[in-house]
Amino acid sequence: MAPARIVLAGAHGHGRHHLRRLHLLSDSGVAELAGICDVRPVEVGFGAPLQSSDLRELIAKTGAEITIICTPIHTHADLAVTALHAGSHVLLEKPPAATPEAHRRIAAAVAETGLACQVGFQSLGSAAIPALRHLIASGGLGRVRGIGGAGAWERPVSYFTRSAWSGRRRLDGVDVVDGALTNPFAHAVATALALADGPIAEIETELYRANAIESDDTSCVRIRLDDGLVLTVAVSLCAPERHEPYLVVHGDAGRATLVYTQDSVKVELPDGSVTTTVYDRADLLENLLDHVRTGTPLLVPLARTDRFTQVLDAVRLAPEPLPIAERHQEVERDGGGGVVRRVLPGIAGLTARSAERLALYSELDVPWTRVELLAGDRAVARYETRPDLPATDSPRPYLHRVRTLGGVEVTEVRPEDHVHHLGAGVAIADLGGANFWGGRTYVRDQGPTWLDDHGVQRHVAFSRLHDGGFVEQLEWIGPGGRLMAREERTVTVRPLRGAWALDFAFTLTNLTGAPLEINSSATKGRAGAGYGGFFWRAPGSSTARTTLPGDERAVHGSRDRWIAMSGTDPAGRDWTLVFAQDGDDPWFVRVEEYPGVGQALAWDRPLTVEDTLTMRVVTAVVDGRLDHAAAAALAAGL
Repeated sequence: MAPARIVLAGAHGHGRHHLRRLHLLSDSGVAELAGICDVRPVEVGFGAPLQSSDLRELIAKTGAEITIICTPIHTHADLAVTALHAGSHVLLEKPPAATPEAHRRIAAAVAETGLACQVGFQSLGSAAIPALRHLIASGGLGRVRGIGGAGAWERPVSYFTRSAWSGRRRLDGVDVVDGALTNPFAHAVATALALADGPIAEIETELYRANAIESDDTSCVRIRLDDGLVLTVAVSLCAPERHEPYLVVHGDAGRATLVYTQDSVKVELPDGSVTTTVYDRADLLENLLDHVRTGTPLLVPLARTDRFTQVLDAVRLAPEPLPIAERHQEVERDGGGGVVRRVLPGIAGLTARSAERLALYSELDVPWTRVELLAGDRAVARYETRPDLPATDSPRPYLHRVRTLGGVEVTEVRPEDHVHHLGAGVAIADLGGANFWGGRTYVRDQGPTWLDDHGVQRHVAFSRLHDGGFVEQLEWIGPGGRLMAREERTVTVRPLRGAWALDFAFTLTNLTGAPLEINSSATKGRAGAGYGGFFWRAPGSSTARTTLPGDERAVHGSRDRWIAMSGTDPAGRDWTLVFAQDGDDPWFVRVEEYPGVGQALAWDRPLTVEDTLTMRVVTAVVDGRLDHAAAAALAAGL
């Protein structure tokens, strides 16, 4: 039988692996490298392949039976469809596509042409996969409660600059979705999915980055199948050395650990017995050749990767990766001071804990999973970007555990009296008919009423994040998923003598294409309830609560530049908050019912946002109880 004629699209980078493999197959007479499709000339030490940047033309000239596609992720769909319609079977590097739509385009071309598309998840060619599936199905491990994956590799900074698409989530407006879970550790995700059948019910992602890149270098995912089985994968490219990735199957009558890079399975049973078996692995190109020549079933047909693409899409749509502060890293530099490598101490152990507990990083009390603000070297606040809240709370990012330099907490989250009060942040009772405050909506002539009108403020990305503050991009999404507004939120910690200040500014941009009206309960008939805008909920456990420059009746609805609130915590420690605004909006103040201070953007009439709305409030956070003179003097400097 004549050697199969093969075209390689993408011969640099990982493509060199395929060149080496094709060299061996060429020497054995199984295959012939008929052509190379690349945008740069490639030196080849065997054969005389044609070279061209036009894949369709190259397949036509060479009569290639098979095309190997090893190009940037975002080019896979176009090239695979081109090759299939040109009459060539395809071996497509993982991940198969950058979006579900692109995946479907390839699947449609497979169906239209009747040709094969094998996806290059090499680990799925291992005989360990069916062996472990049989062990699980036969009950050899008892009832399986979950499968946990872990992987930690080392990668220098240069790894993320090796090509234009490396470390990118998108390039020139096109989805790339490079990242730890979707590229270097894509096999961990695909292999975990290969061990369990059934549709995916839910996907949770956590993306982080230690390096100055767009995509994640440290991340985890939890996948819940329809039958309740849980799969987790936790990985990082910031380890000090390579740790072989693995999957552990947790059963109530034993456990099995698959090191998929080594095709080994270790089975541990309650009687203390331990058995390790190393399995053979089939080469995916040879399997594709056998399929083309004899009809041998494909090991990794495109359809087998549908669920992987679902996971990839969850990563694509997730908020931008959270930067990991340098204080949590070990940074290696060259002689000129340039960063060579970033290491997260203990990261291999952390991924192992995730695999053992089937937990996300944020559930393992990892400091760098939290956004924490510092005044000097002292932690003074945390910021929650992805709160797990019921829809009726109008979920939104918020500051919490805000405390004085002396450690007195001055915020409260979800108090019993108003469970939708969330520390310090932005909340609006009625923005274009959507409730971004939480709780019941005030209806004229009817009163507080439960409506299906709650919105969500969705964290999108931090354009800047450091110990002293951040600039955040958010989306305001109304009922039914309607994108209503975009917000840029700037939060900065400012040092003061013996205290500190929280500088909180936001710009809300109307995206509805029409004037956007802000209303409040007051504009609908409930006098004095004009709340909406920046809002700070103080602890209800505080006693002896007072306000300045007057009592609650005097400051509520006032347009003074500043007001102050003081209280005493259960340990007998006094605190004071001094709020200063840039504008002259009325203040919304509660003292007796509960302690809270905020803006009243729609105090007694609606506020219309044609284009943008910008607001700023600076809050001094002080130990002790200030008198009028001290509070006024402090406010003058804010």
